[in-house]
Amino acid sequence: MYKSILVPIDLAHRDVGQAMIKRAVALSDENGKITLLHVIGDIPAYAQSYLPEGQLQENLEETKKTLAALAQTAGAKADTIVRYGNASPVILDEANELGADLIIIASHHPGIKDYLMGSTASRVVRHAACSVLINR
Repeated sequence: MYKSILVPIDLAHRDVGQAMIKRAVALSDENGKITLLHVIGDIPAYAQSYLPEGQLQENLEETKKTLAALAQTAGAKADTIVRYGNASPVILDEANELGADLIIIASHHPGIKDYLMGSTASRVVRHAACSVLINR
């Protein structure tokens, strides 16, 4: 069983996220910690100037609420983290910072772009310092 599990979730695929949270609960120690992470893609500086003041912070808070509701729906007690950035480096940094011993990440069926550039899941698998479970 695992003591610290990081579950990166793409909120565009909530049903997959719920399945991963349930899997994390099943694999977690009795006193294990589950952390849900959502990474919002970087917004270019020129585009940020067009956003209303406080919009980025509002986006963070709304996303945290959505993650907490998703955890509650899946029947899990979990911490939530929302970050801006490129998904794979943020996931790897958070896993290291948390001392995670497992990352549960979703993977889709790859398209041609993924074969050329690599998917987020494959980059996490290649560079993670802990175990990684791929949820298809």
